[in-house]
Amino acid sequence: MEKSILITGAARSGKSALAERLALRPLGRAVYVATAEAWDDEMRDRIAAHQARRGAEWDNRHAPRDLVDMLIETDGDAPRLVDCLTLWLTNLMLGDADWRSEGERLAAALMHQKAPVIFVTNEVGAGIVPENRLAREFRDAAGWLNQTVAQACDTVILCVAGYPVRVKPNDFDF
Repeated sequence: MEKSILITGAARSGKSALAERLALRPLGRAVYVATAEAWDDEMRDRIAAHQARRGAEWDNRHAPRDLVDMLIETDGDAPRLVDCLTLWLTNLMLGDADWRSEGERLAAALMHQKAPVIFVTNEVGAGIVPENRLAREFRDAAGWLNQTVAQACDTVILCVAGYPVRVKPNDFDF
Protein backbone atom coordinates (compact mmCIF):
# COMPACT_ATOMS: atom_id res chain seq x y z
CA MET A 1 0.00 0.00 0.00
CA GLU A 2 1.20 3.51 -0.78
CA LYS A 3 2.29 5.52 2.24
CA SER A 4 -0.09 8.42 1.60
CA ILE A 5 -3.19 8.66 -0.58
CA LEU A 6 -5.51 11.58 -1.25
CA ILE A 7 -8.96 10.64 -2.54
CA THR A 8 -10.96 13.52 -3.94
CA GLY A 9 -14.21 13.93 -5.83
CA ALA A 10 -17.68 15.40 -5.67
CA ALA A 11 -20.19 14.86 -2.88
CA ARG A 12 -21.56 11.31 -2.84
CA SER A 13 -19.02 10.13 -5.40
CA GLY A 14 -17.97 7.07 -3.37
CA LYS A 15 -14.81 8.57 -1.84
CA SER A 16 -15.37 7.37 1.72
CA ALA A 17 -16.37 3.81 0.78
CA LEU A 18 -13.28 3.51 -1.44
CA ALA A 19 -11.04 4.91 1.29
CA GLU A 20 -12.47 2.47 3.84
CA ARG A 21 -11.77 -0.51 1.55
CA LEU A 22 -8.20 0.68 0.90
CA ALA A 23 -7.48 1.32 4.59
CA LEU A 24 -8.58 -2.17 5.66
CA ARG A 25 -6.82 -4.00 2.85
CA PRO A 26 -3.33 -4.44 4.37
CA LEU A 27 -4.15 -5.60 7.94
CA GLY A 28 -7.91 -5.98 8.21
CA ARG A 29 -7.96 -3.16 10.75
CA ALA A 30 -7.41 0.58 10.62
CA VAL A 31 -7.77 3.85 12.49
CA TYR A 32 -10.65 6.09 11.42
CA VAL A 33 -9.95 9.78 12.12
CA ALA A 34 -13.22 11.69 11.87
CA THR A 35 -13.08 15.46 11.49
CA ALA A 36 -16.84 16.17 11.39
CA GLU A 37 -18.66 18.12 14.06
CA ALA A 38 -22.34 17.26 14.59
CA TRP A 39 -23.82 20.76 14.45
CA ASP A 40 -27.39 19.69 13.59
CA ASP A 41 -29.65 16.65 13.16
CA GLU A 42 -28.83 16.24 9.48
CA MET A 43 -25.09 16.10 10.22
CA ARG A 44 -25.69 13.68 13.10
CA ASP A 45 -27.54 11.42 10.63
CA ARG A 46 -24.63 11.59 8.15
CA ILE A 47 -22.15 10.70 10.88
CA ALA A 48 -24.35 7.80 12.03
CA ALA A 49 -24.54 6.45 8.47
CA HIS A 50 -20.74 6.50 8.18
CA GLN A 51 -20.38 4.81 11.57
CA ALA A 52 -22.92 2.12 10.65
CA ARG A 53 -20.68 1.05 7.74
CA ARG A 54 -17.77 0.41 10.06
CA GLY A 55 -17.33 -2.49 12.45
CA ALA A 56 -14.99 -3.60 15.21
CA GLU A 57 -11.99 -3.54 12.84
CA TRP A 58 -11.94 0.26 13.18
CA ASP A 59 -10.30 2.25 15.98
CA ASN A 60 -12.44 5.38 15.82
CA ARG A 61 -10.89 8.74 16.73
CA HIS A 62 -12.15 12.32 16.53
CA ALA A 63 -9.93 15.21 15.47
CA PRO A 64 -12.01 18.19 14.38
CA ARG A 65 -9.03 20.57 14.63
CA ASP A 66 -5.86 18.88 15.91
CA LEU A 67 -5.35 16.58 12.95
CA VAL A 68 -1.55 16.63 12.87
CA ASP A 69 -1.35 15.75 16.56
CA MET A 70 -3.81 12.89 16.00
CA LEU A 71 -1.72 11.51 13.12
CA ILE A 72 1.37 11.62 15.32
CA GLU A 73 -0.50 9.94 18.19
CA THR A 74 -1.90 7.14 16.01
CA ASP A 75 1.22 6.45 13.94
CA GLY A 76 2.09 2.80 14.28
CA ASP A 77 1.39 -0.14 12.02
CA ALA A 78 -2.30 0.33 11.15
CA PRO A 79 -3.34 2.61 8.30
CA ARG A 80 -5.19 5.79 9.20
CA LEU A 81 -8.17 7.12 7.27
CA VAL A 82 -8.89 10.84 7.65
CA ASP A 83 -12.44 11.73 6.62
CA CYS A 84 -12.46 14.50 5.62
CA LEU A 85 -10.10 17.39 4.93
CA THR A 86 -12.82 19.81 3.83
CA LEU A 87 -14.68 19.39 7.13
CA TRP A 88 -11.37 19.87 8.96
CA LEU A 89 -10.82 23.07 6.96
CA THR A 90 -14.34 24.23 7.83
CA ASN A 91 -13.63 23.72 11.53
CA LEU A 92 -10.36 25.63 11.28
CA MET A 93 -11.91 28.53 9.35
CA LEU A 94 -14.92 28.82 11.67
CA GLY A 95 -12.55 28.71 14.65
CA ASP A 96 -10.44 31.56 13.19
CA ALA A 97 -7.39 29.28 13.11
CA ASP A 98 -4.49 29.80 10.73
CA TRP A 99 -5.72 27.17 8.28
CA ARG A 100 -2.89 27.76 5.82
CA SER A 101 -0.26 27.14 8.48
CA GLU A 102 -2.12 24.01 9.62
CA GLY A 103 -2.26 22.76 6.01
CA GLU A 104 1.48 23.26 5.61
CA ARG A 105 2.07 21.54 8.93
CA LEU A 106 -0.06 18.60 7.78
CA ALA A 107 1.82 18.24 4.49
CA ALA A 108 5.17 18.38 6.31
CA ALA A 109 4.03 15.79 8.87
CA LEU A 110 3.37 13.23 6.14
CA MET A 111 7.10 12.82 5.56
CA HIS A 112 7.53 11.52 9.10
CA GLN A 113 4.62 9.06 9.24
CA LYS A 114 5.45 5.36 9.38
CA ALA A 115 1.96 3.94 8.81
CA PRO A 116 -0.10 4.75 5.72
CA VAL A 117 -2.50 7.69 5.72
CA ILE A 118 -5.53 7.99 3.44
CA PHE A 119 -7.24 11.38 3.16
CA VAL A 120 -10.73 12.00 1.85
CA THR A 121 -11.49 15.48 0.55
CA ASN A 122 -14.06 17.22 -1.64
CA GLU A 123 -13.62 18.97 -4.95
CA VAL A 124 -15.58 22.17 -4.31
CA GLY A 125 -14.40 24.51 -7.06
CA ALA A 126 -15.82 22.80 -10.15
CA GLY A 127 -19.12 24.70 -10.14
CA ILE A 128 -20.16 28.32 -10.38
CA VAL A 129 -18.48 31.09 -8.40
CA PRO A 130 -20.28 31.32 -5.04
CA GLU A 131 -22.30 34.45 -4.43
CA ASN A 132 -20.98 35.26 -0.95
CA ARG A 133 -17.54 36.09 0.36
CA LEU A 134 -17.26 33.27 2.94
CA ALA A 135 -18.18 30.62 0.36
CA ARG A 136 -15.61 32.02 -2.10
CA GLU A 137 -12.95 32.07 0.63
CA PHE A 138 -13.79 28.47 1.52
CA ARG A 139 -13.68 27.34 -2.12
CA ASP A 140 -10.28 28.98 -2.58
CA ALA A 141 -8.94 27.61 0.71
CA ALA A 142 -10.12 24.09 -0.11
CA GLY A 143 -8.43 24.28 -3.50
CA TRP A 144 -5.17 25.39 -1.89
CA LEU A 145 -5.38 22.71 0.84
CA ASN A 146 -6.15 19.95 -1.67
CA GLN A 147 -3.19 20.98 -3.83
CA THR A 148 -0.85 21.19 -0.84
CA VAL A 149 -1.80 17.76 0.52
CA ALA A 150 -1.88 16.20 -2.97
CA GLN A 151 1.67 17.37 -3.60
CA ALA A 152 2.80 15.70 -0.35
CA CYS A 153 0.94 12.43 -1.05
CA ASP A 154 2.32 9.50 -3.03
CA THR A 155 -1.00 8.85 -4.77
CA VAL A 156 -4.02 10.97 -5.70
CA ILE A 157 -7.28 9.36 -6.78
CA LEU A 158 -10.32 11.10 -8.23
CA CYS A 159 -13.53 9.22 -7.46
CA VAL A 160 -16.27 9.59 -10.09
CA ALA A 161 -19.64 7.87 -9.62
CA GLY A 162 -18.01 5.26 -7.40
CA TYR A 163 -15.12 4.57 -9.76
CA PRO A 164 -11.53 5.53 -8.92
CA VAL A 165 -9.36 7.30 -11.47
CA ARG A 166 -5.66 7.53 -10.62
CA VAL A 167 -4.39 11.10 -10.96
CA LYS A 168 -0.97 10.79 -9.34
CA PRO A 169 1.41 9.31 -10.20
CA ASN A 170 0.84 10.01 -13.86
CA ASP A 171 2.75 9.65 -17.10
CA PHE A 172 2.60 13.32 -18.03
CA ASP A 173 5.66 15.54 -18.04
CA PHE A 174 4.54 19.18 -17.96
